[in-house]
Amino acid sequence: MVRQVSITIASRVFTTVMNLLVMVLAGHALGASGLGVISLIVLGVTLVMLVLNLVGGGAIVQLVPRTPLKTLLLPAYTWAALAAVLCYAALNLFPRLVPQGYAGHICILAVMQALYGANLSVVLGQQRIAHHNAITAGQSAFLLAVFALRLLSTGDPSPMAYVEASYASFAFAVIASALSIRWRQQPTTPVDAPVPRLIKQGVLIQTTNAMQLVSYRIAYWIIEALYGKAALGLYSVANQLAEGAWIAPRSMGLVLLSKVSNLNDEVHKRGLTLTTARIAVGIAFIIVLPFALMPDRFYHWVFGEEISGVQPLVLLLTPGVLAMSASQAFSHFFSGTALNQHNLFGSGLGMVAILLCAPVLIPRYGLAGAAVSASVAYSTSVVYQIIIFHRVTGSTWKDLVPRSTDLALLSELRRRMRA
Repeated sequence: MVRQVSITIASRVFTTVMNLLVMVLAGHALGASGLGVISLIVLGVTLVMLVLNLVGGGAIVQLVPRTPLKTLLLPAYTWAALAAVLCYAALNLFPRLVPQGYAGHICILAVMQALYGANLSVVLGQQRIAHHNAITAGQSAFLLAVFALRLLSTGDPSPMAYVEASYASFAFAVIASALSIRWRQQPTTPVDAPVPRLIKQGVLIQTTNAMQLVSYRIAYWIIEALYGKAALGLYSVANQLAEGAWIAPRSMGLVLLSKVSNLNDEVHKRGLTLTTARIAVGIAFIIVLPFALMPDRFYHWVFGEEISGVQPLVLLLTPGVLAMSASQAFSHFFSGTALNQHNLFGSGLGMVAILLCAPVLIPRYGLAGAAVSASVAYSTSVVYQIIIFHRVTGSTWKDLVPRSTDLALLSELRRRMRA
C-alpha cells in the first residue's frame, strides 16, 4: 500500500502544480476578475456533476468486484447524457448560478467529466491505481498546455480560453480512461440487484457531495454578491493553496477506498483506516504550514499585482484543512463498506454549521469570516465521522494518537517519494 500511496501522492503533486500554474497564468493574463469567472465556471461544472453522478460516480468503485461492467457503465452513461439536458434548462432558469454565456459549455464539460469519472471509478475498483494516476496527471497537463497556448495565441485573452483548454483535457481523459479498463474482467463476489444498489449508493454519495459543496463553496456566492469577482478571485487562490495540503490525504484515501472495497477482513479495514487518518493529518500539517507562514508579498509576486492578503486567509483555513485530512480516511472507509449514509449525515452537519456561520461572519469580517466559517464546518463533519467510526468498528479515541509505527511508515513513504 505504501508504494501505491507514494505513486498516488506524486501524481497528485504533479496535478496540483499544474492547476496552480493554470491559476498563475490566469492571474497574470486575466487578473483577479478573470480568476473569479474561472472559479465560477469550475463551480458550475461541479454543480451539474452532482446531478450527473446520481447514477454512477464513486458508487461504481465498491460494485466493480461484484458486478459485470456493462451493468454499471450503461446506466451511468445514459443518465449523464439525459441529466445534462435537464441541467441546461435549470441553469437557464437560474442564470445567476453560472457566469452569463457559459451554461452550455458547463453542461457539455460536465458530461465529459461524468464519462471519464465513471471509467476511472471502474479502473480504481479494479485496483489499477497506476493507470488512474497517469490519466489524472495527463488531464491536468493537457489543461495547462492548451490554456497557455490559447492565451499566447490571442491578443485579447478571456476566460473562454480556460473552457477550450478544459474541452481538450477532458477529451483526453475520456479516451484514456476507456482504454485503461479491463473490459473482460469478471466479478468475483456477485451481488443481487446491482442497479438499484448503484442508484441508492449514488444518491447517497451525491447528496453528500451536494452538502459538501455547500460547505466548501457557499462562501464563493456570498463573497461575489457582497464584494465582487475580484475578492472572489483572491479567496479562491487562498482556498486552493490551503486545500493543496489535501494532496496526500486524498491520495491515501483513494488507495484506501480501492483496498477496502476488495477486503472482507473487518479488523484489517479498521487498522488501515486509522493508520491512514493519523498519517494523513501529519502530512497535511507539514504541507500547509509553509503556506500559512509564507510572507504575503510572495503571493503578490507569484499571482499578480491584484492578489494580496492571501497569507492570513490560509492561516485561518488551516484548522479546517487538517480536519478534512482526517475525514478523507473515514469518508473512504464508509464509501468502501457501503455505509455512505454516515458521510451524508456528517456533511449535513457541516453544511448546517457553515449556513449558520457564513451569513454572519462574512458580512462582518469579509474574507477572514469566510475562512473561519469553512474551518468550523469541516471540523464539525469530521467529529461526527470519528464518533460513528468508533461505533461501527469498536475503536477508541486513543487509536487516533500517533504511534511509532506511523513514523516508520512516514519514513518509508518519504524514501519512496525521494526515489
